Amino acid sequence: MLIYGVAILSGCFIMGQLIGESLGKLLHIDASVGGVGFAMMLLILVNHWMHKRKWFTAEMDNGVMFWNKMYIPVIVAMSASQNVAVALAGGLVALLAGGLSVVISFFLIPYFSRLSKKQGGL
Repeated sequence: MLIYGVAILSGCFIMGQLIGESLGKLLHIDASVGGVGFAMMLLILVNHWMHKRKWFTAEMDNGVMFWNKMYIPVIVAMSASQNVAVALAGGLVALLAGGLSVVISFFLIPYFSRLSKKQGGL
């Protein structure tokens, strides 16, 4: 069952990256636009959906939590290696995409907070 949790995490990551790459191509930016953020939101939604249906077991949760402990340092290292100057040279579209993703995330925080309280914590 541990491997199922890892599979869910990796599936969400792949879908998030695909969405980010597609959004980048749509905005004519040669980069993923928010792929990791989309992956995290997908993981939260899938986790909640599976918990509601009692499909998510404790062993599956351990699989997600294992990579959770490693995920943040990996993402920080990846983000540090990105070239911010190139993103800024992308012009207004890159700044708009970044700003819009932050604003949308701020509006989603109360929703995720309510989900967490109903579920008893994620």
